[in-house]
Amino acid sequence: MLTKRTDLAMEAHELWRTAARQAPLPGLCSDTHTRFGYEVTTVKVTDNEGAKALGKPKGTYVTLDLRPYWTRAEDSFERAAQAVGTELRALLGKNVKSALVTGLGNDAMTPDAIGPVSASHVLATRHLMQTEPFSSLTAVSVLTPGVLGRTGMEAAEVIRGAVEAVRPDVLLAIDALASRSLARVCTTLQLSDTGIIPGSGVGNRRCAINQTLLHIPVIALGIPTVVDAATLAADLLEESGQAKADPSALRGLDAASLMVTPRDIDTQIADLSRIVGFGINLALQPLSFEELTQLLG
Repeated sequence: MLTKRTDLAMEAHELWRTAARQAPLPGLCSDTHTRFGYEVTTVKVTDNEGAKALGKPKGTYVTLDLRPYWTRAEDSFERAAQAVGTELRALLGKNVKSALVTGLGNDAMTPDAIGPVSASHVLATRHLMQTEPFSSLTAVSVLTPGVLGRTGMEAAEVIRGAVEAVRPDVLLAIDALASRSLARVCTTLQLSDTGIIPGSGVGNRRCAINQTLLHIPVIALGIPTVVDAATLAADLLEESGQAKADPSALRGLDAASLMVTPRDIDTQIADLSRIVGFGINLALQPLSFEELTQLLG
């Protein structure tokens, strides 16, 4: 039978609870709260048994449900950015004086462009730190390392070189993810303190970018922009009452190569990247939303 694919720890936790039908593992815990009108689910993996159950490294995974944003209420963008900024600030902790923000992915492939486009909304301030009006800001550098097929270099190699040159306190890595459910595509944002494997969202997994490689904390920000076709078929079959059917056996379904994404993915990437960029700015800089809007438009 097909293993359902997801990069979201929240979904992996849901799948485990459904399959296990037993008491929760001590190494897994989750809770839910609301931040600026957006639901936030935190899953913590605290030991090796919990990591094995979820197939995720030990750490904290925070998932924001961004569906209220798509109602287009007047203040929905500000509240979404504030929610992202608040949750990200909590993961970062105190005493972050410098950061490197990297937008992973291929900007020529729309479902994989969330990283580079989000990075374009982040304020780069490292070069301004010697100027008096800007001395209170966090020193932020921004990097879009591209992809192996276009640069001949692994993103991890480019980032490692930048970290050695800039020596930031923390790395923030933005990338596309894959969800098990169409309902969560372009409606959720996952923050984690476990690092990231570039290309996860489009099935092209590269070298891991994490604290083991870089020797600094790595915070990953990911938005699911695709669903694996076989995983989607499995969910649809279950909804129709055919839970035992194996979608990988269906004629014409190449589970290894077919991904599904919304038809208006370009518009959704444009909107979501602004939320991510503004959220990062709010988490890193002592600036209000109004001040950021004046600076970035």
